[in-house]
Amino acid sequence: MSSTVIALDAFGGDHCPHAEVQGAVEAARAGVSVLLVGDREPIAAALAKHDGAASLPISIHHAPERITMEDHPGKAVRAKPDASMPTCFDLVRRGEAGAAMSAGNSGAMLACGLFKYRRIRGVDRPAIVTSLPNRTGFTAVLDVGANVDCKPVNFVQFAIMGAAYARFKTGRPRPRVGVLSNGSEDGKGTELTRAVHEVLSASQSAEFLYAGYAEGEGFFDGHFDVIVTDGFTGNVALKVAEATGRLIGHWLRTAVTADLRSKLGALLLQPAFAKLRENMNPDTYGAAPLLGVDGPAWICHGGASPFAIATALRLAARSVDEGLVGALTEALSTNAGLVAAAKAHGVAAPTKTKTETEQPGS
Repeated sequence: MSSTVIALDAFGGDHCPHAEVQGAVEAARAGVSVLLVGDREPIAAALAKHDGAASLPISIHHAPERITMEDHPGKAVRAKPDASMPTCFDLVRRGEAGAAMSAGNSGAMLACGLFKYRRIRGVDRPAIVTSLPNRTGFTAVLDVGANVDCKPVNFVQFAIMGAAYARFKTGRPRPRVGVLSNGSEDGKGTELTRAVHEVLSASQSAEFLYAGYAEGEGFFDGHFDVIVTDGFTGNVALKVAEATGRLIGHWLRTAVTADLRSKLGALLLQPAFAKLRENMNPDTYGAAPLLGVDGPAWICHGGASPFAIATALRLAARSVDEGLVGALTEALSTNAGLVAAAKAHGVAAPTKTKTETEQPGS
């Protein structure tokens, strides 16, 4: 059981507040303390539908407004200071919660992280990291949406932070890091990826193993623990992976219901199908942490199920108990030489950078 309280935005996701409330109940039954943030009356009504909820470590903090997916991230955070999402961050800053979590507008979550927490010292840009299942466990991929255009220093910092996150999640002491490219040869990629490859190859870190370029199959073959890329490419790759999983599921359902013989075979394979569903279900892997801001912040998918939210709450509580933000700060300090080498490289971002804080809701 964790003593950490997680401030959960109860009005962020597509199915709020019911998915958030049910997820909070499931996590609380597993020992996580949850502070549901949002309009008190509908939260209390949803909570009352769960037997025994009154005895669980769940409380409500009233926040009268909400940030929607249509809101401009940066403007909404400033214009709606009493909305449920920024209130979660305020509760962490005041010491009333250990981490903030929302299934709402991811751009607004990034804006809250920057405005409320600020950056970890030395971080140029925070990144959103997600987990993709591979043959042996999972691959951490970053960035998946915060930074469209990047410089070599951003990729190097992503590598350092991604490795620290992989150590936290798997316990692997020296995670294997790759840079996403269109081939494994040194001459492949763009000017940006070649510059990053040169910097990381020239001076190996004691905290992670730079394993070279990662092609598309590197997300799933288990050869990499961390893959770094820009937020545009990472977000497209993530959505393609999720869509591919759904397509495979559709094909399987169609095949096993095609005729009586297929249906009988499916009955025998039910345990295998159950394991396959578990491996392909993104809900199993929890939320995506926002790395590089000076406080714990976790972003759930907008359509997150109660199971996904409960999983994310447990992971967030563990991240606070085990000091993930402190580990990121230490890793960046330890690898300051790598960061300096990347900053000294002459490659610039291809265009003026825009993060999601400058764009409409995501």
